[in-house]
Amino acid sequence: QVQLVESGGGLVQAGGSLRLSCAASGRTFRHYAMGWFRQAPGKEREFVAAINWSGDSTYYADSVKDRFTISRGNAKNTVYLQMNSLKPEDTAVYYCAADLSFLRTLEYDYWGQGTQVTVSS
Repeated sequence: QVQLVESGGGLVQAGGSLRLSCAASGRTFRHYAMGWFRQAPGKEREFVAAINWSGDSTYYADSVKDRFTISRGNAKNTVYLQMNSLKPEDTAVYYCAADLSFLRTLEYDYWGQGTQVTVSS
């Protein structure tokens, strides 16, 4: 079992930055690939970024490439999403997820409760 708790969301102006954190419980965190997803009001949940268990391979959605960076600190059981040059269309609830497979789809086994990110124009 893996429990995930996101933090770091908030309100920011367009062009600003935020760093989301996802703290994971469990001694086997380092075995899991981690992903970030988001869901805007009235829209389906979508993939944002993923990182493999060792941190040396990442995936990004085209919409966030070159603006967002996913990283992980296995010693701290934490995964991060650094978000720069934020746009109003980045407004959503952001979720982290964990799975033994390195995925860009929604088929992750474990999910956090989400953190709200609001970008004002």
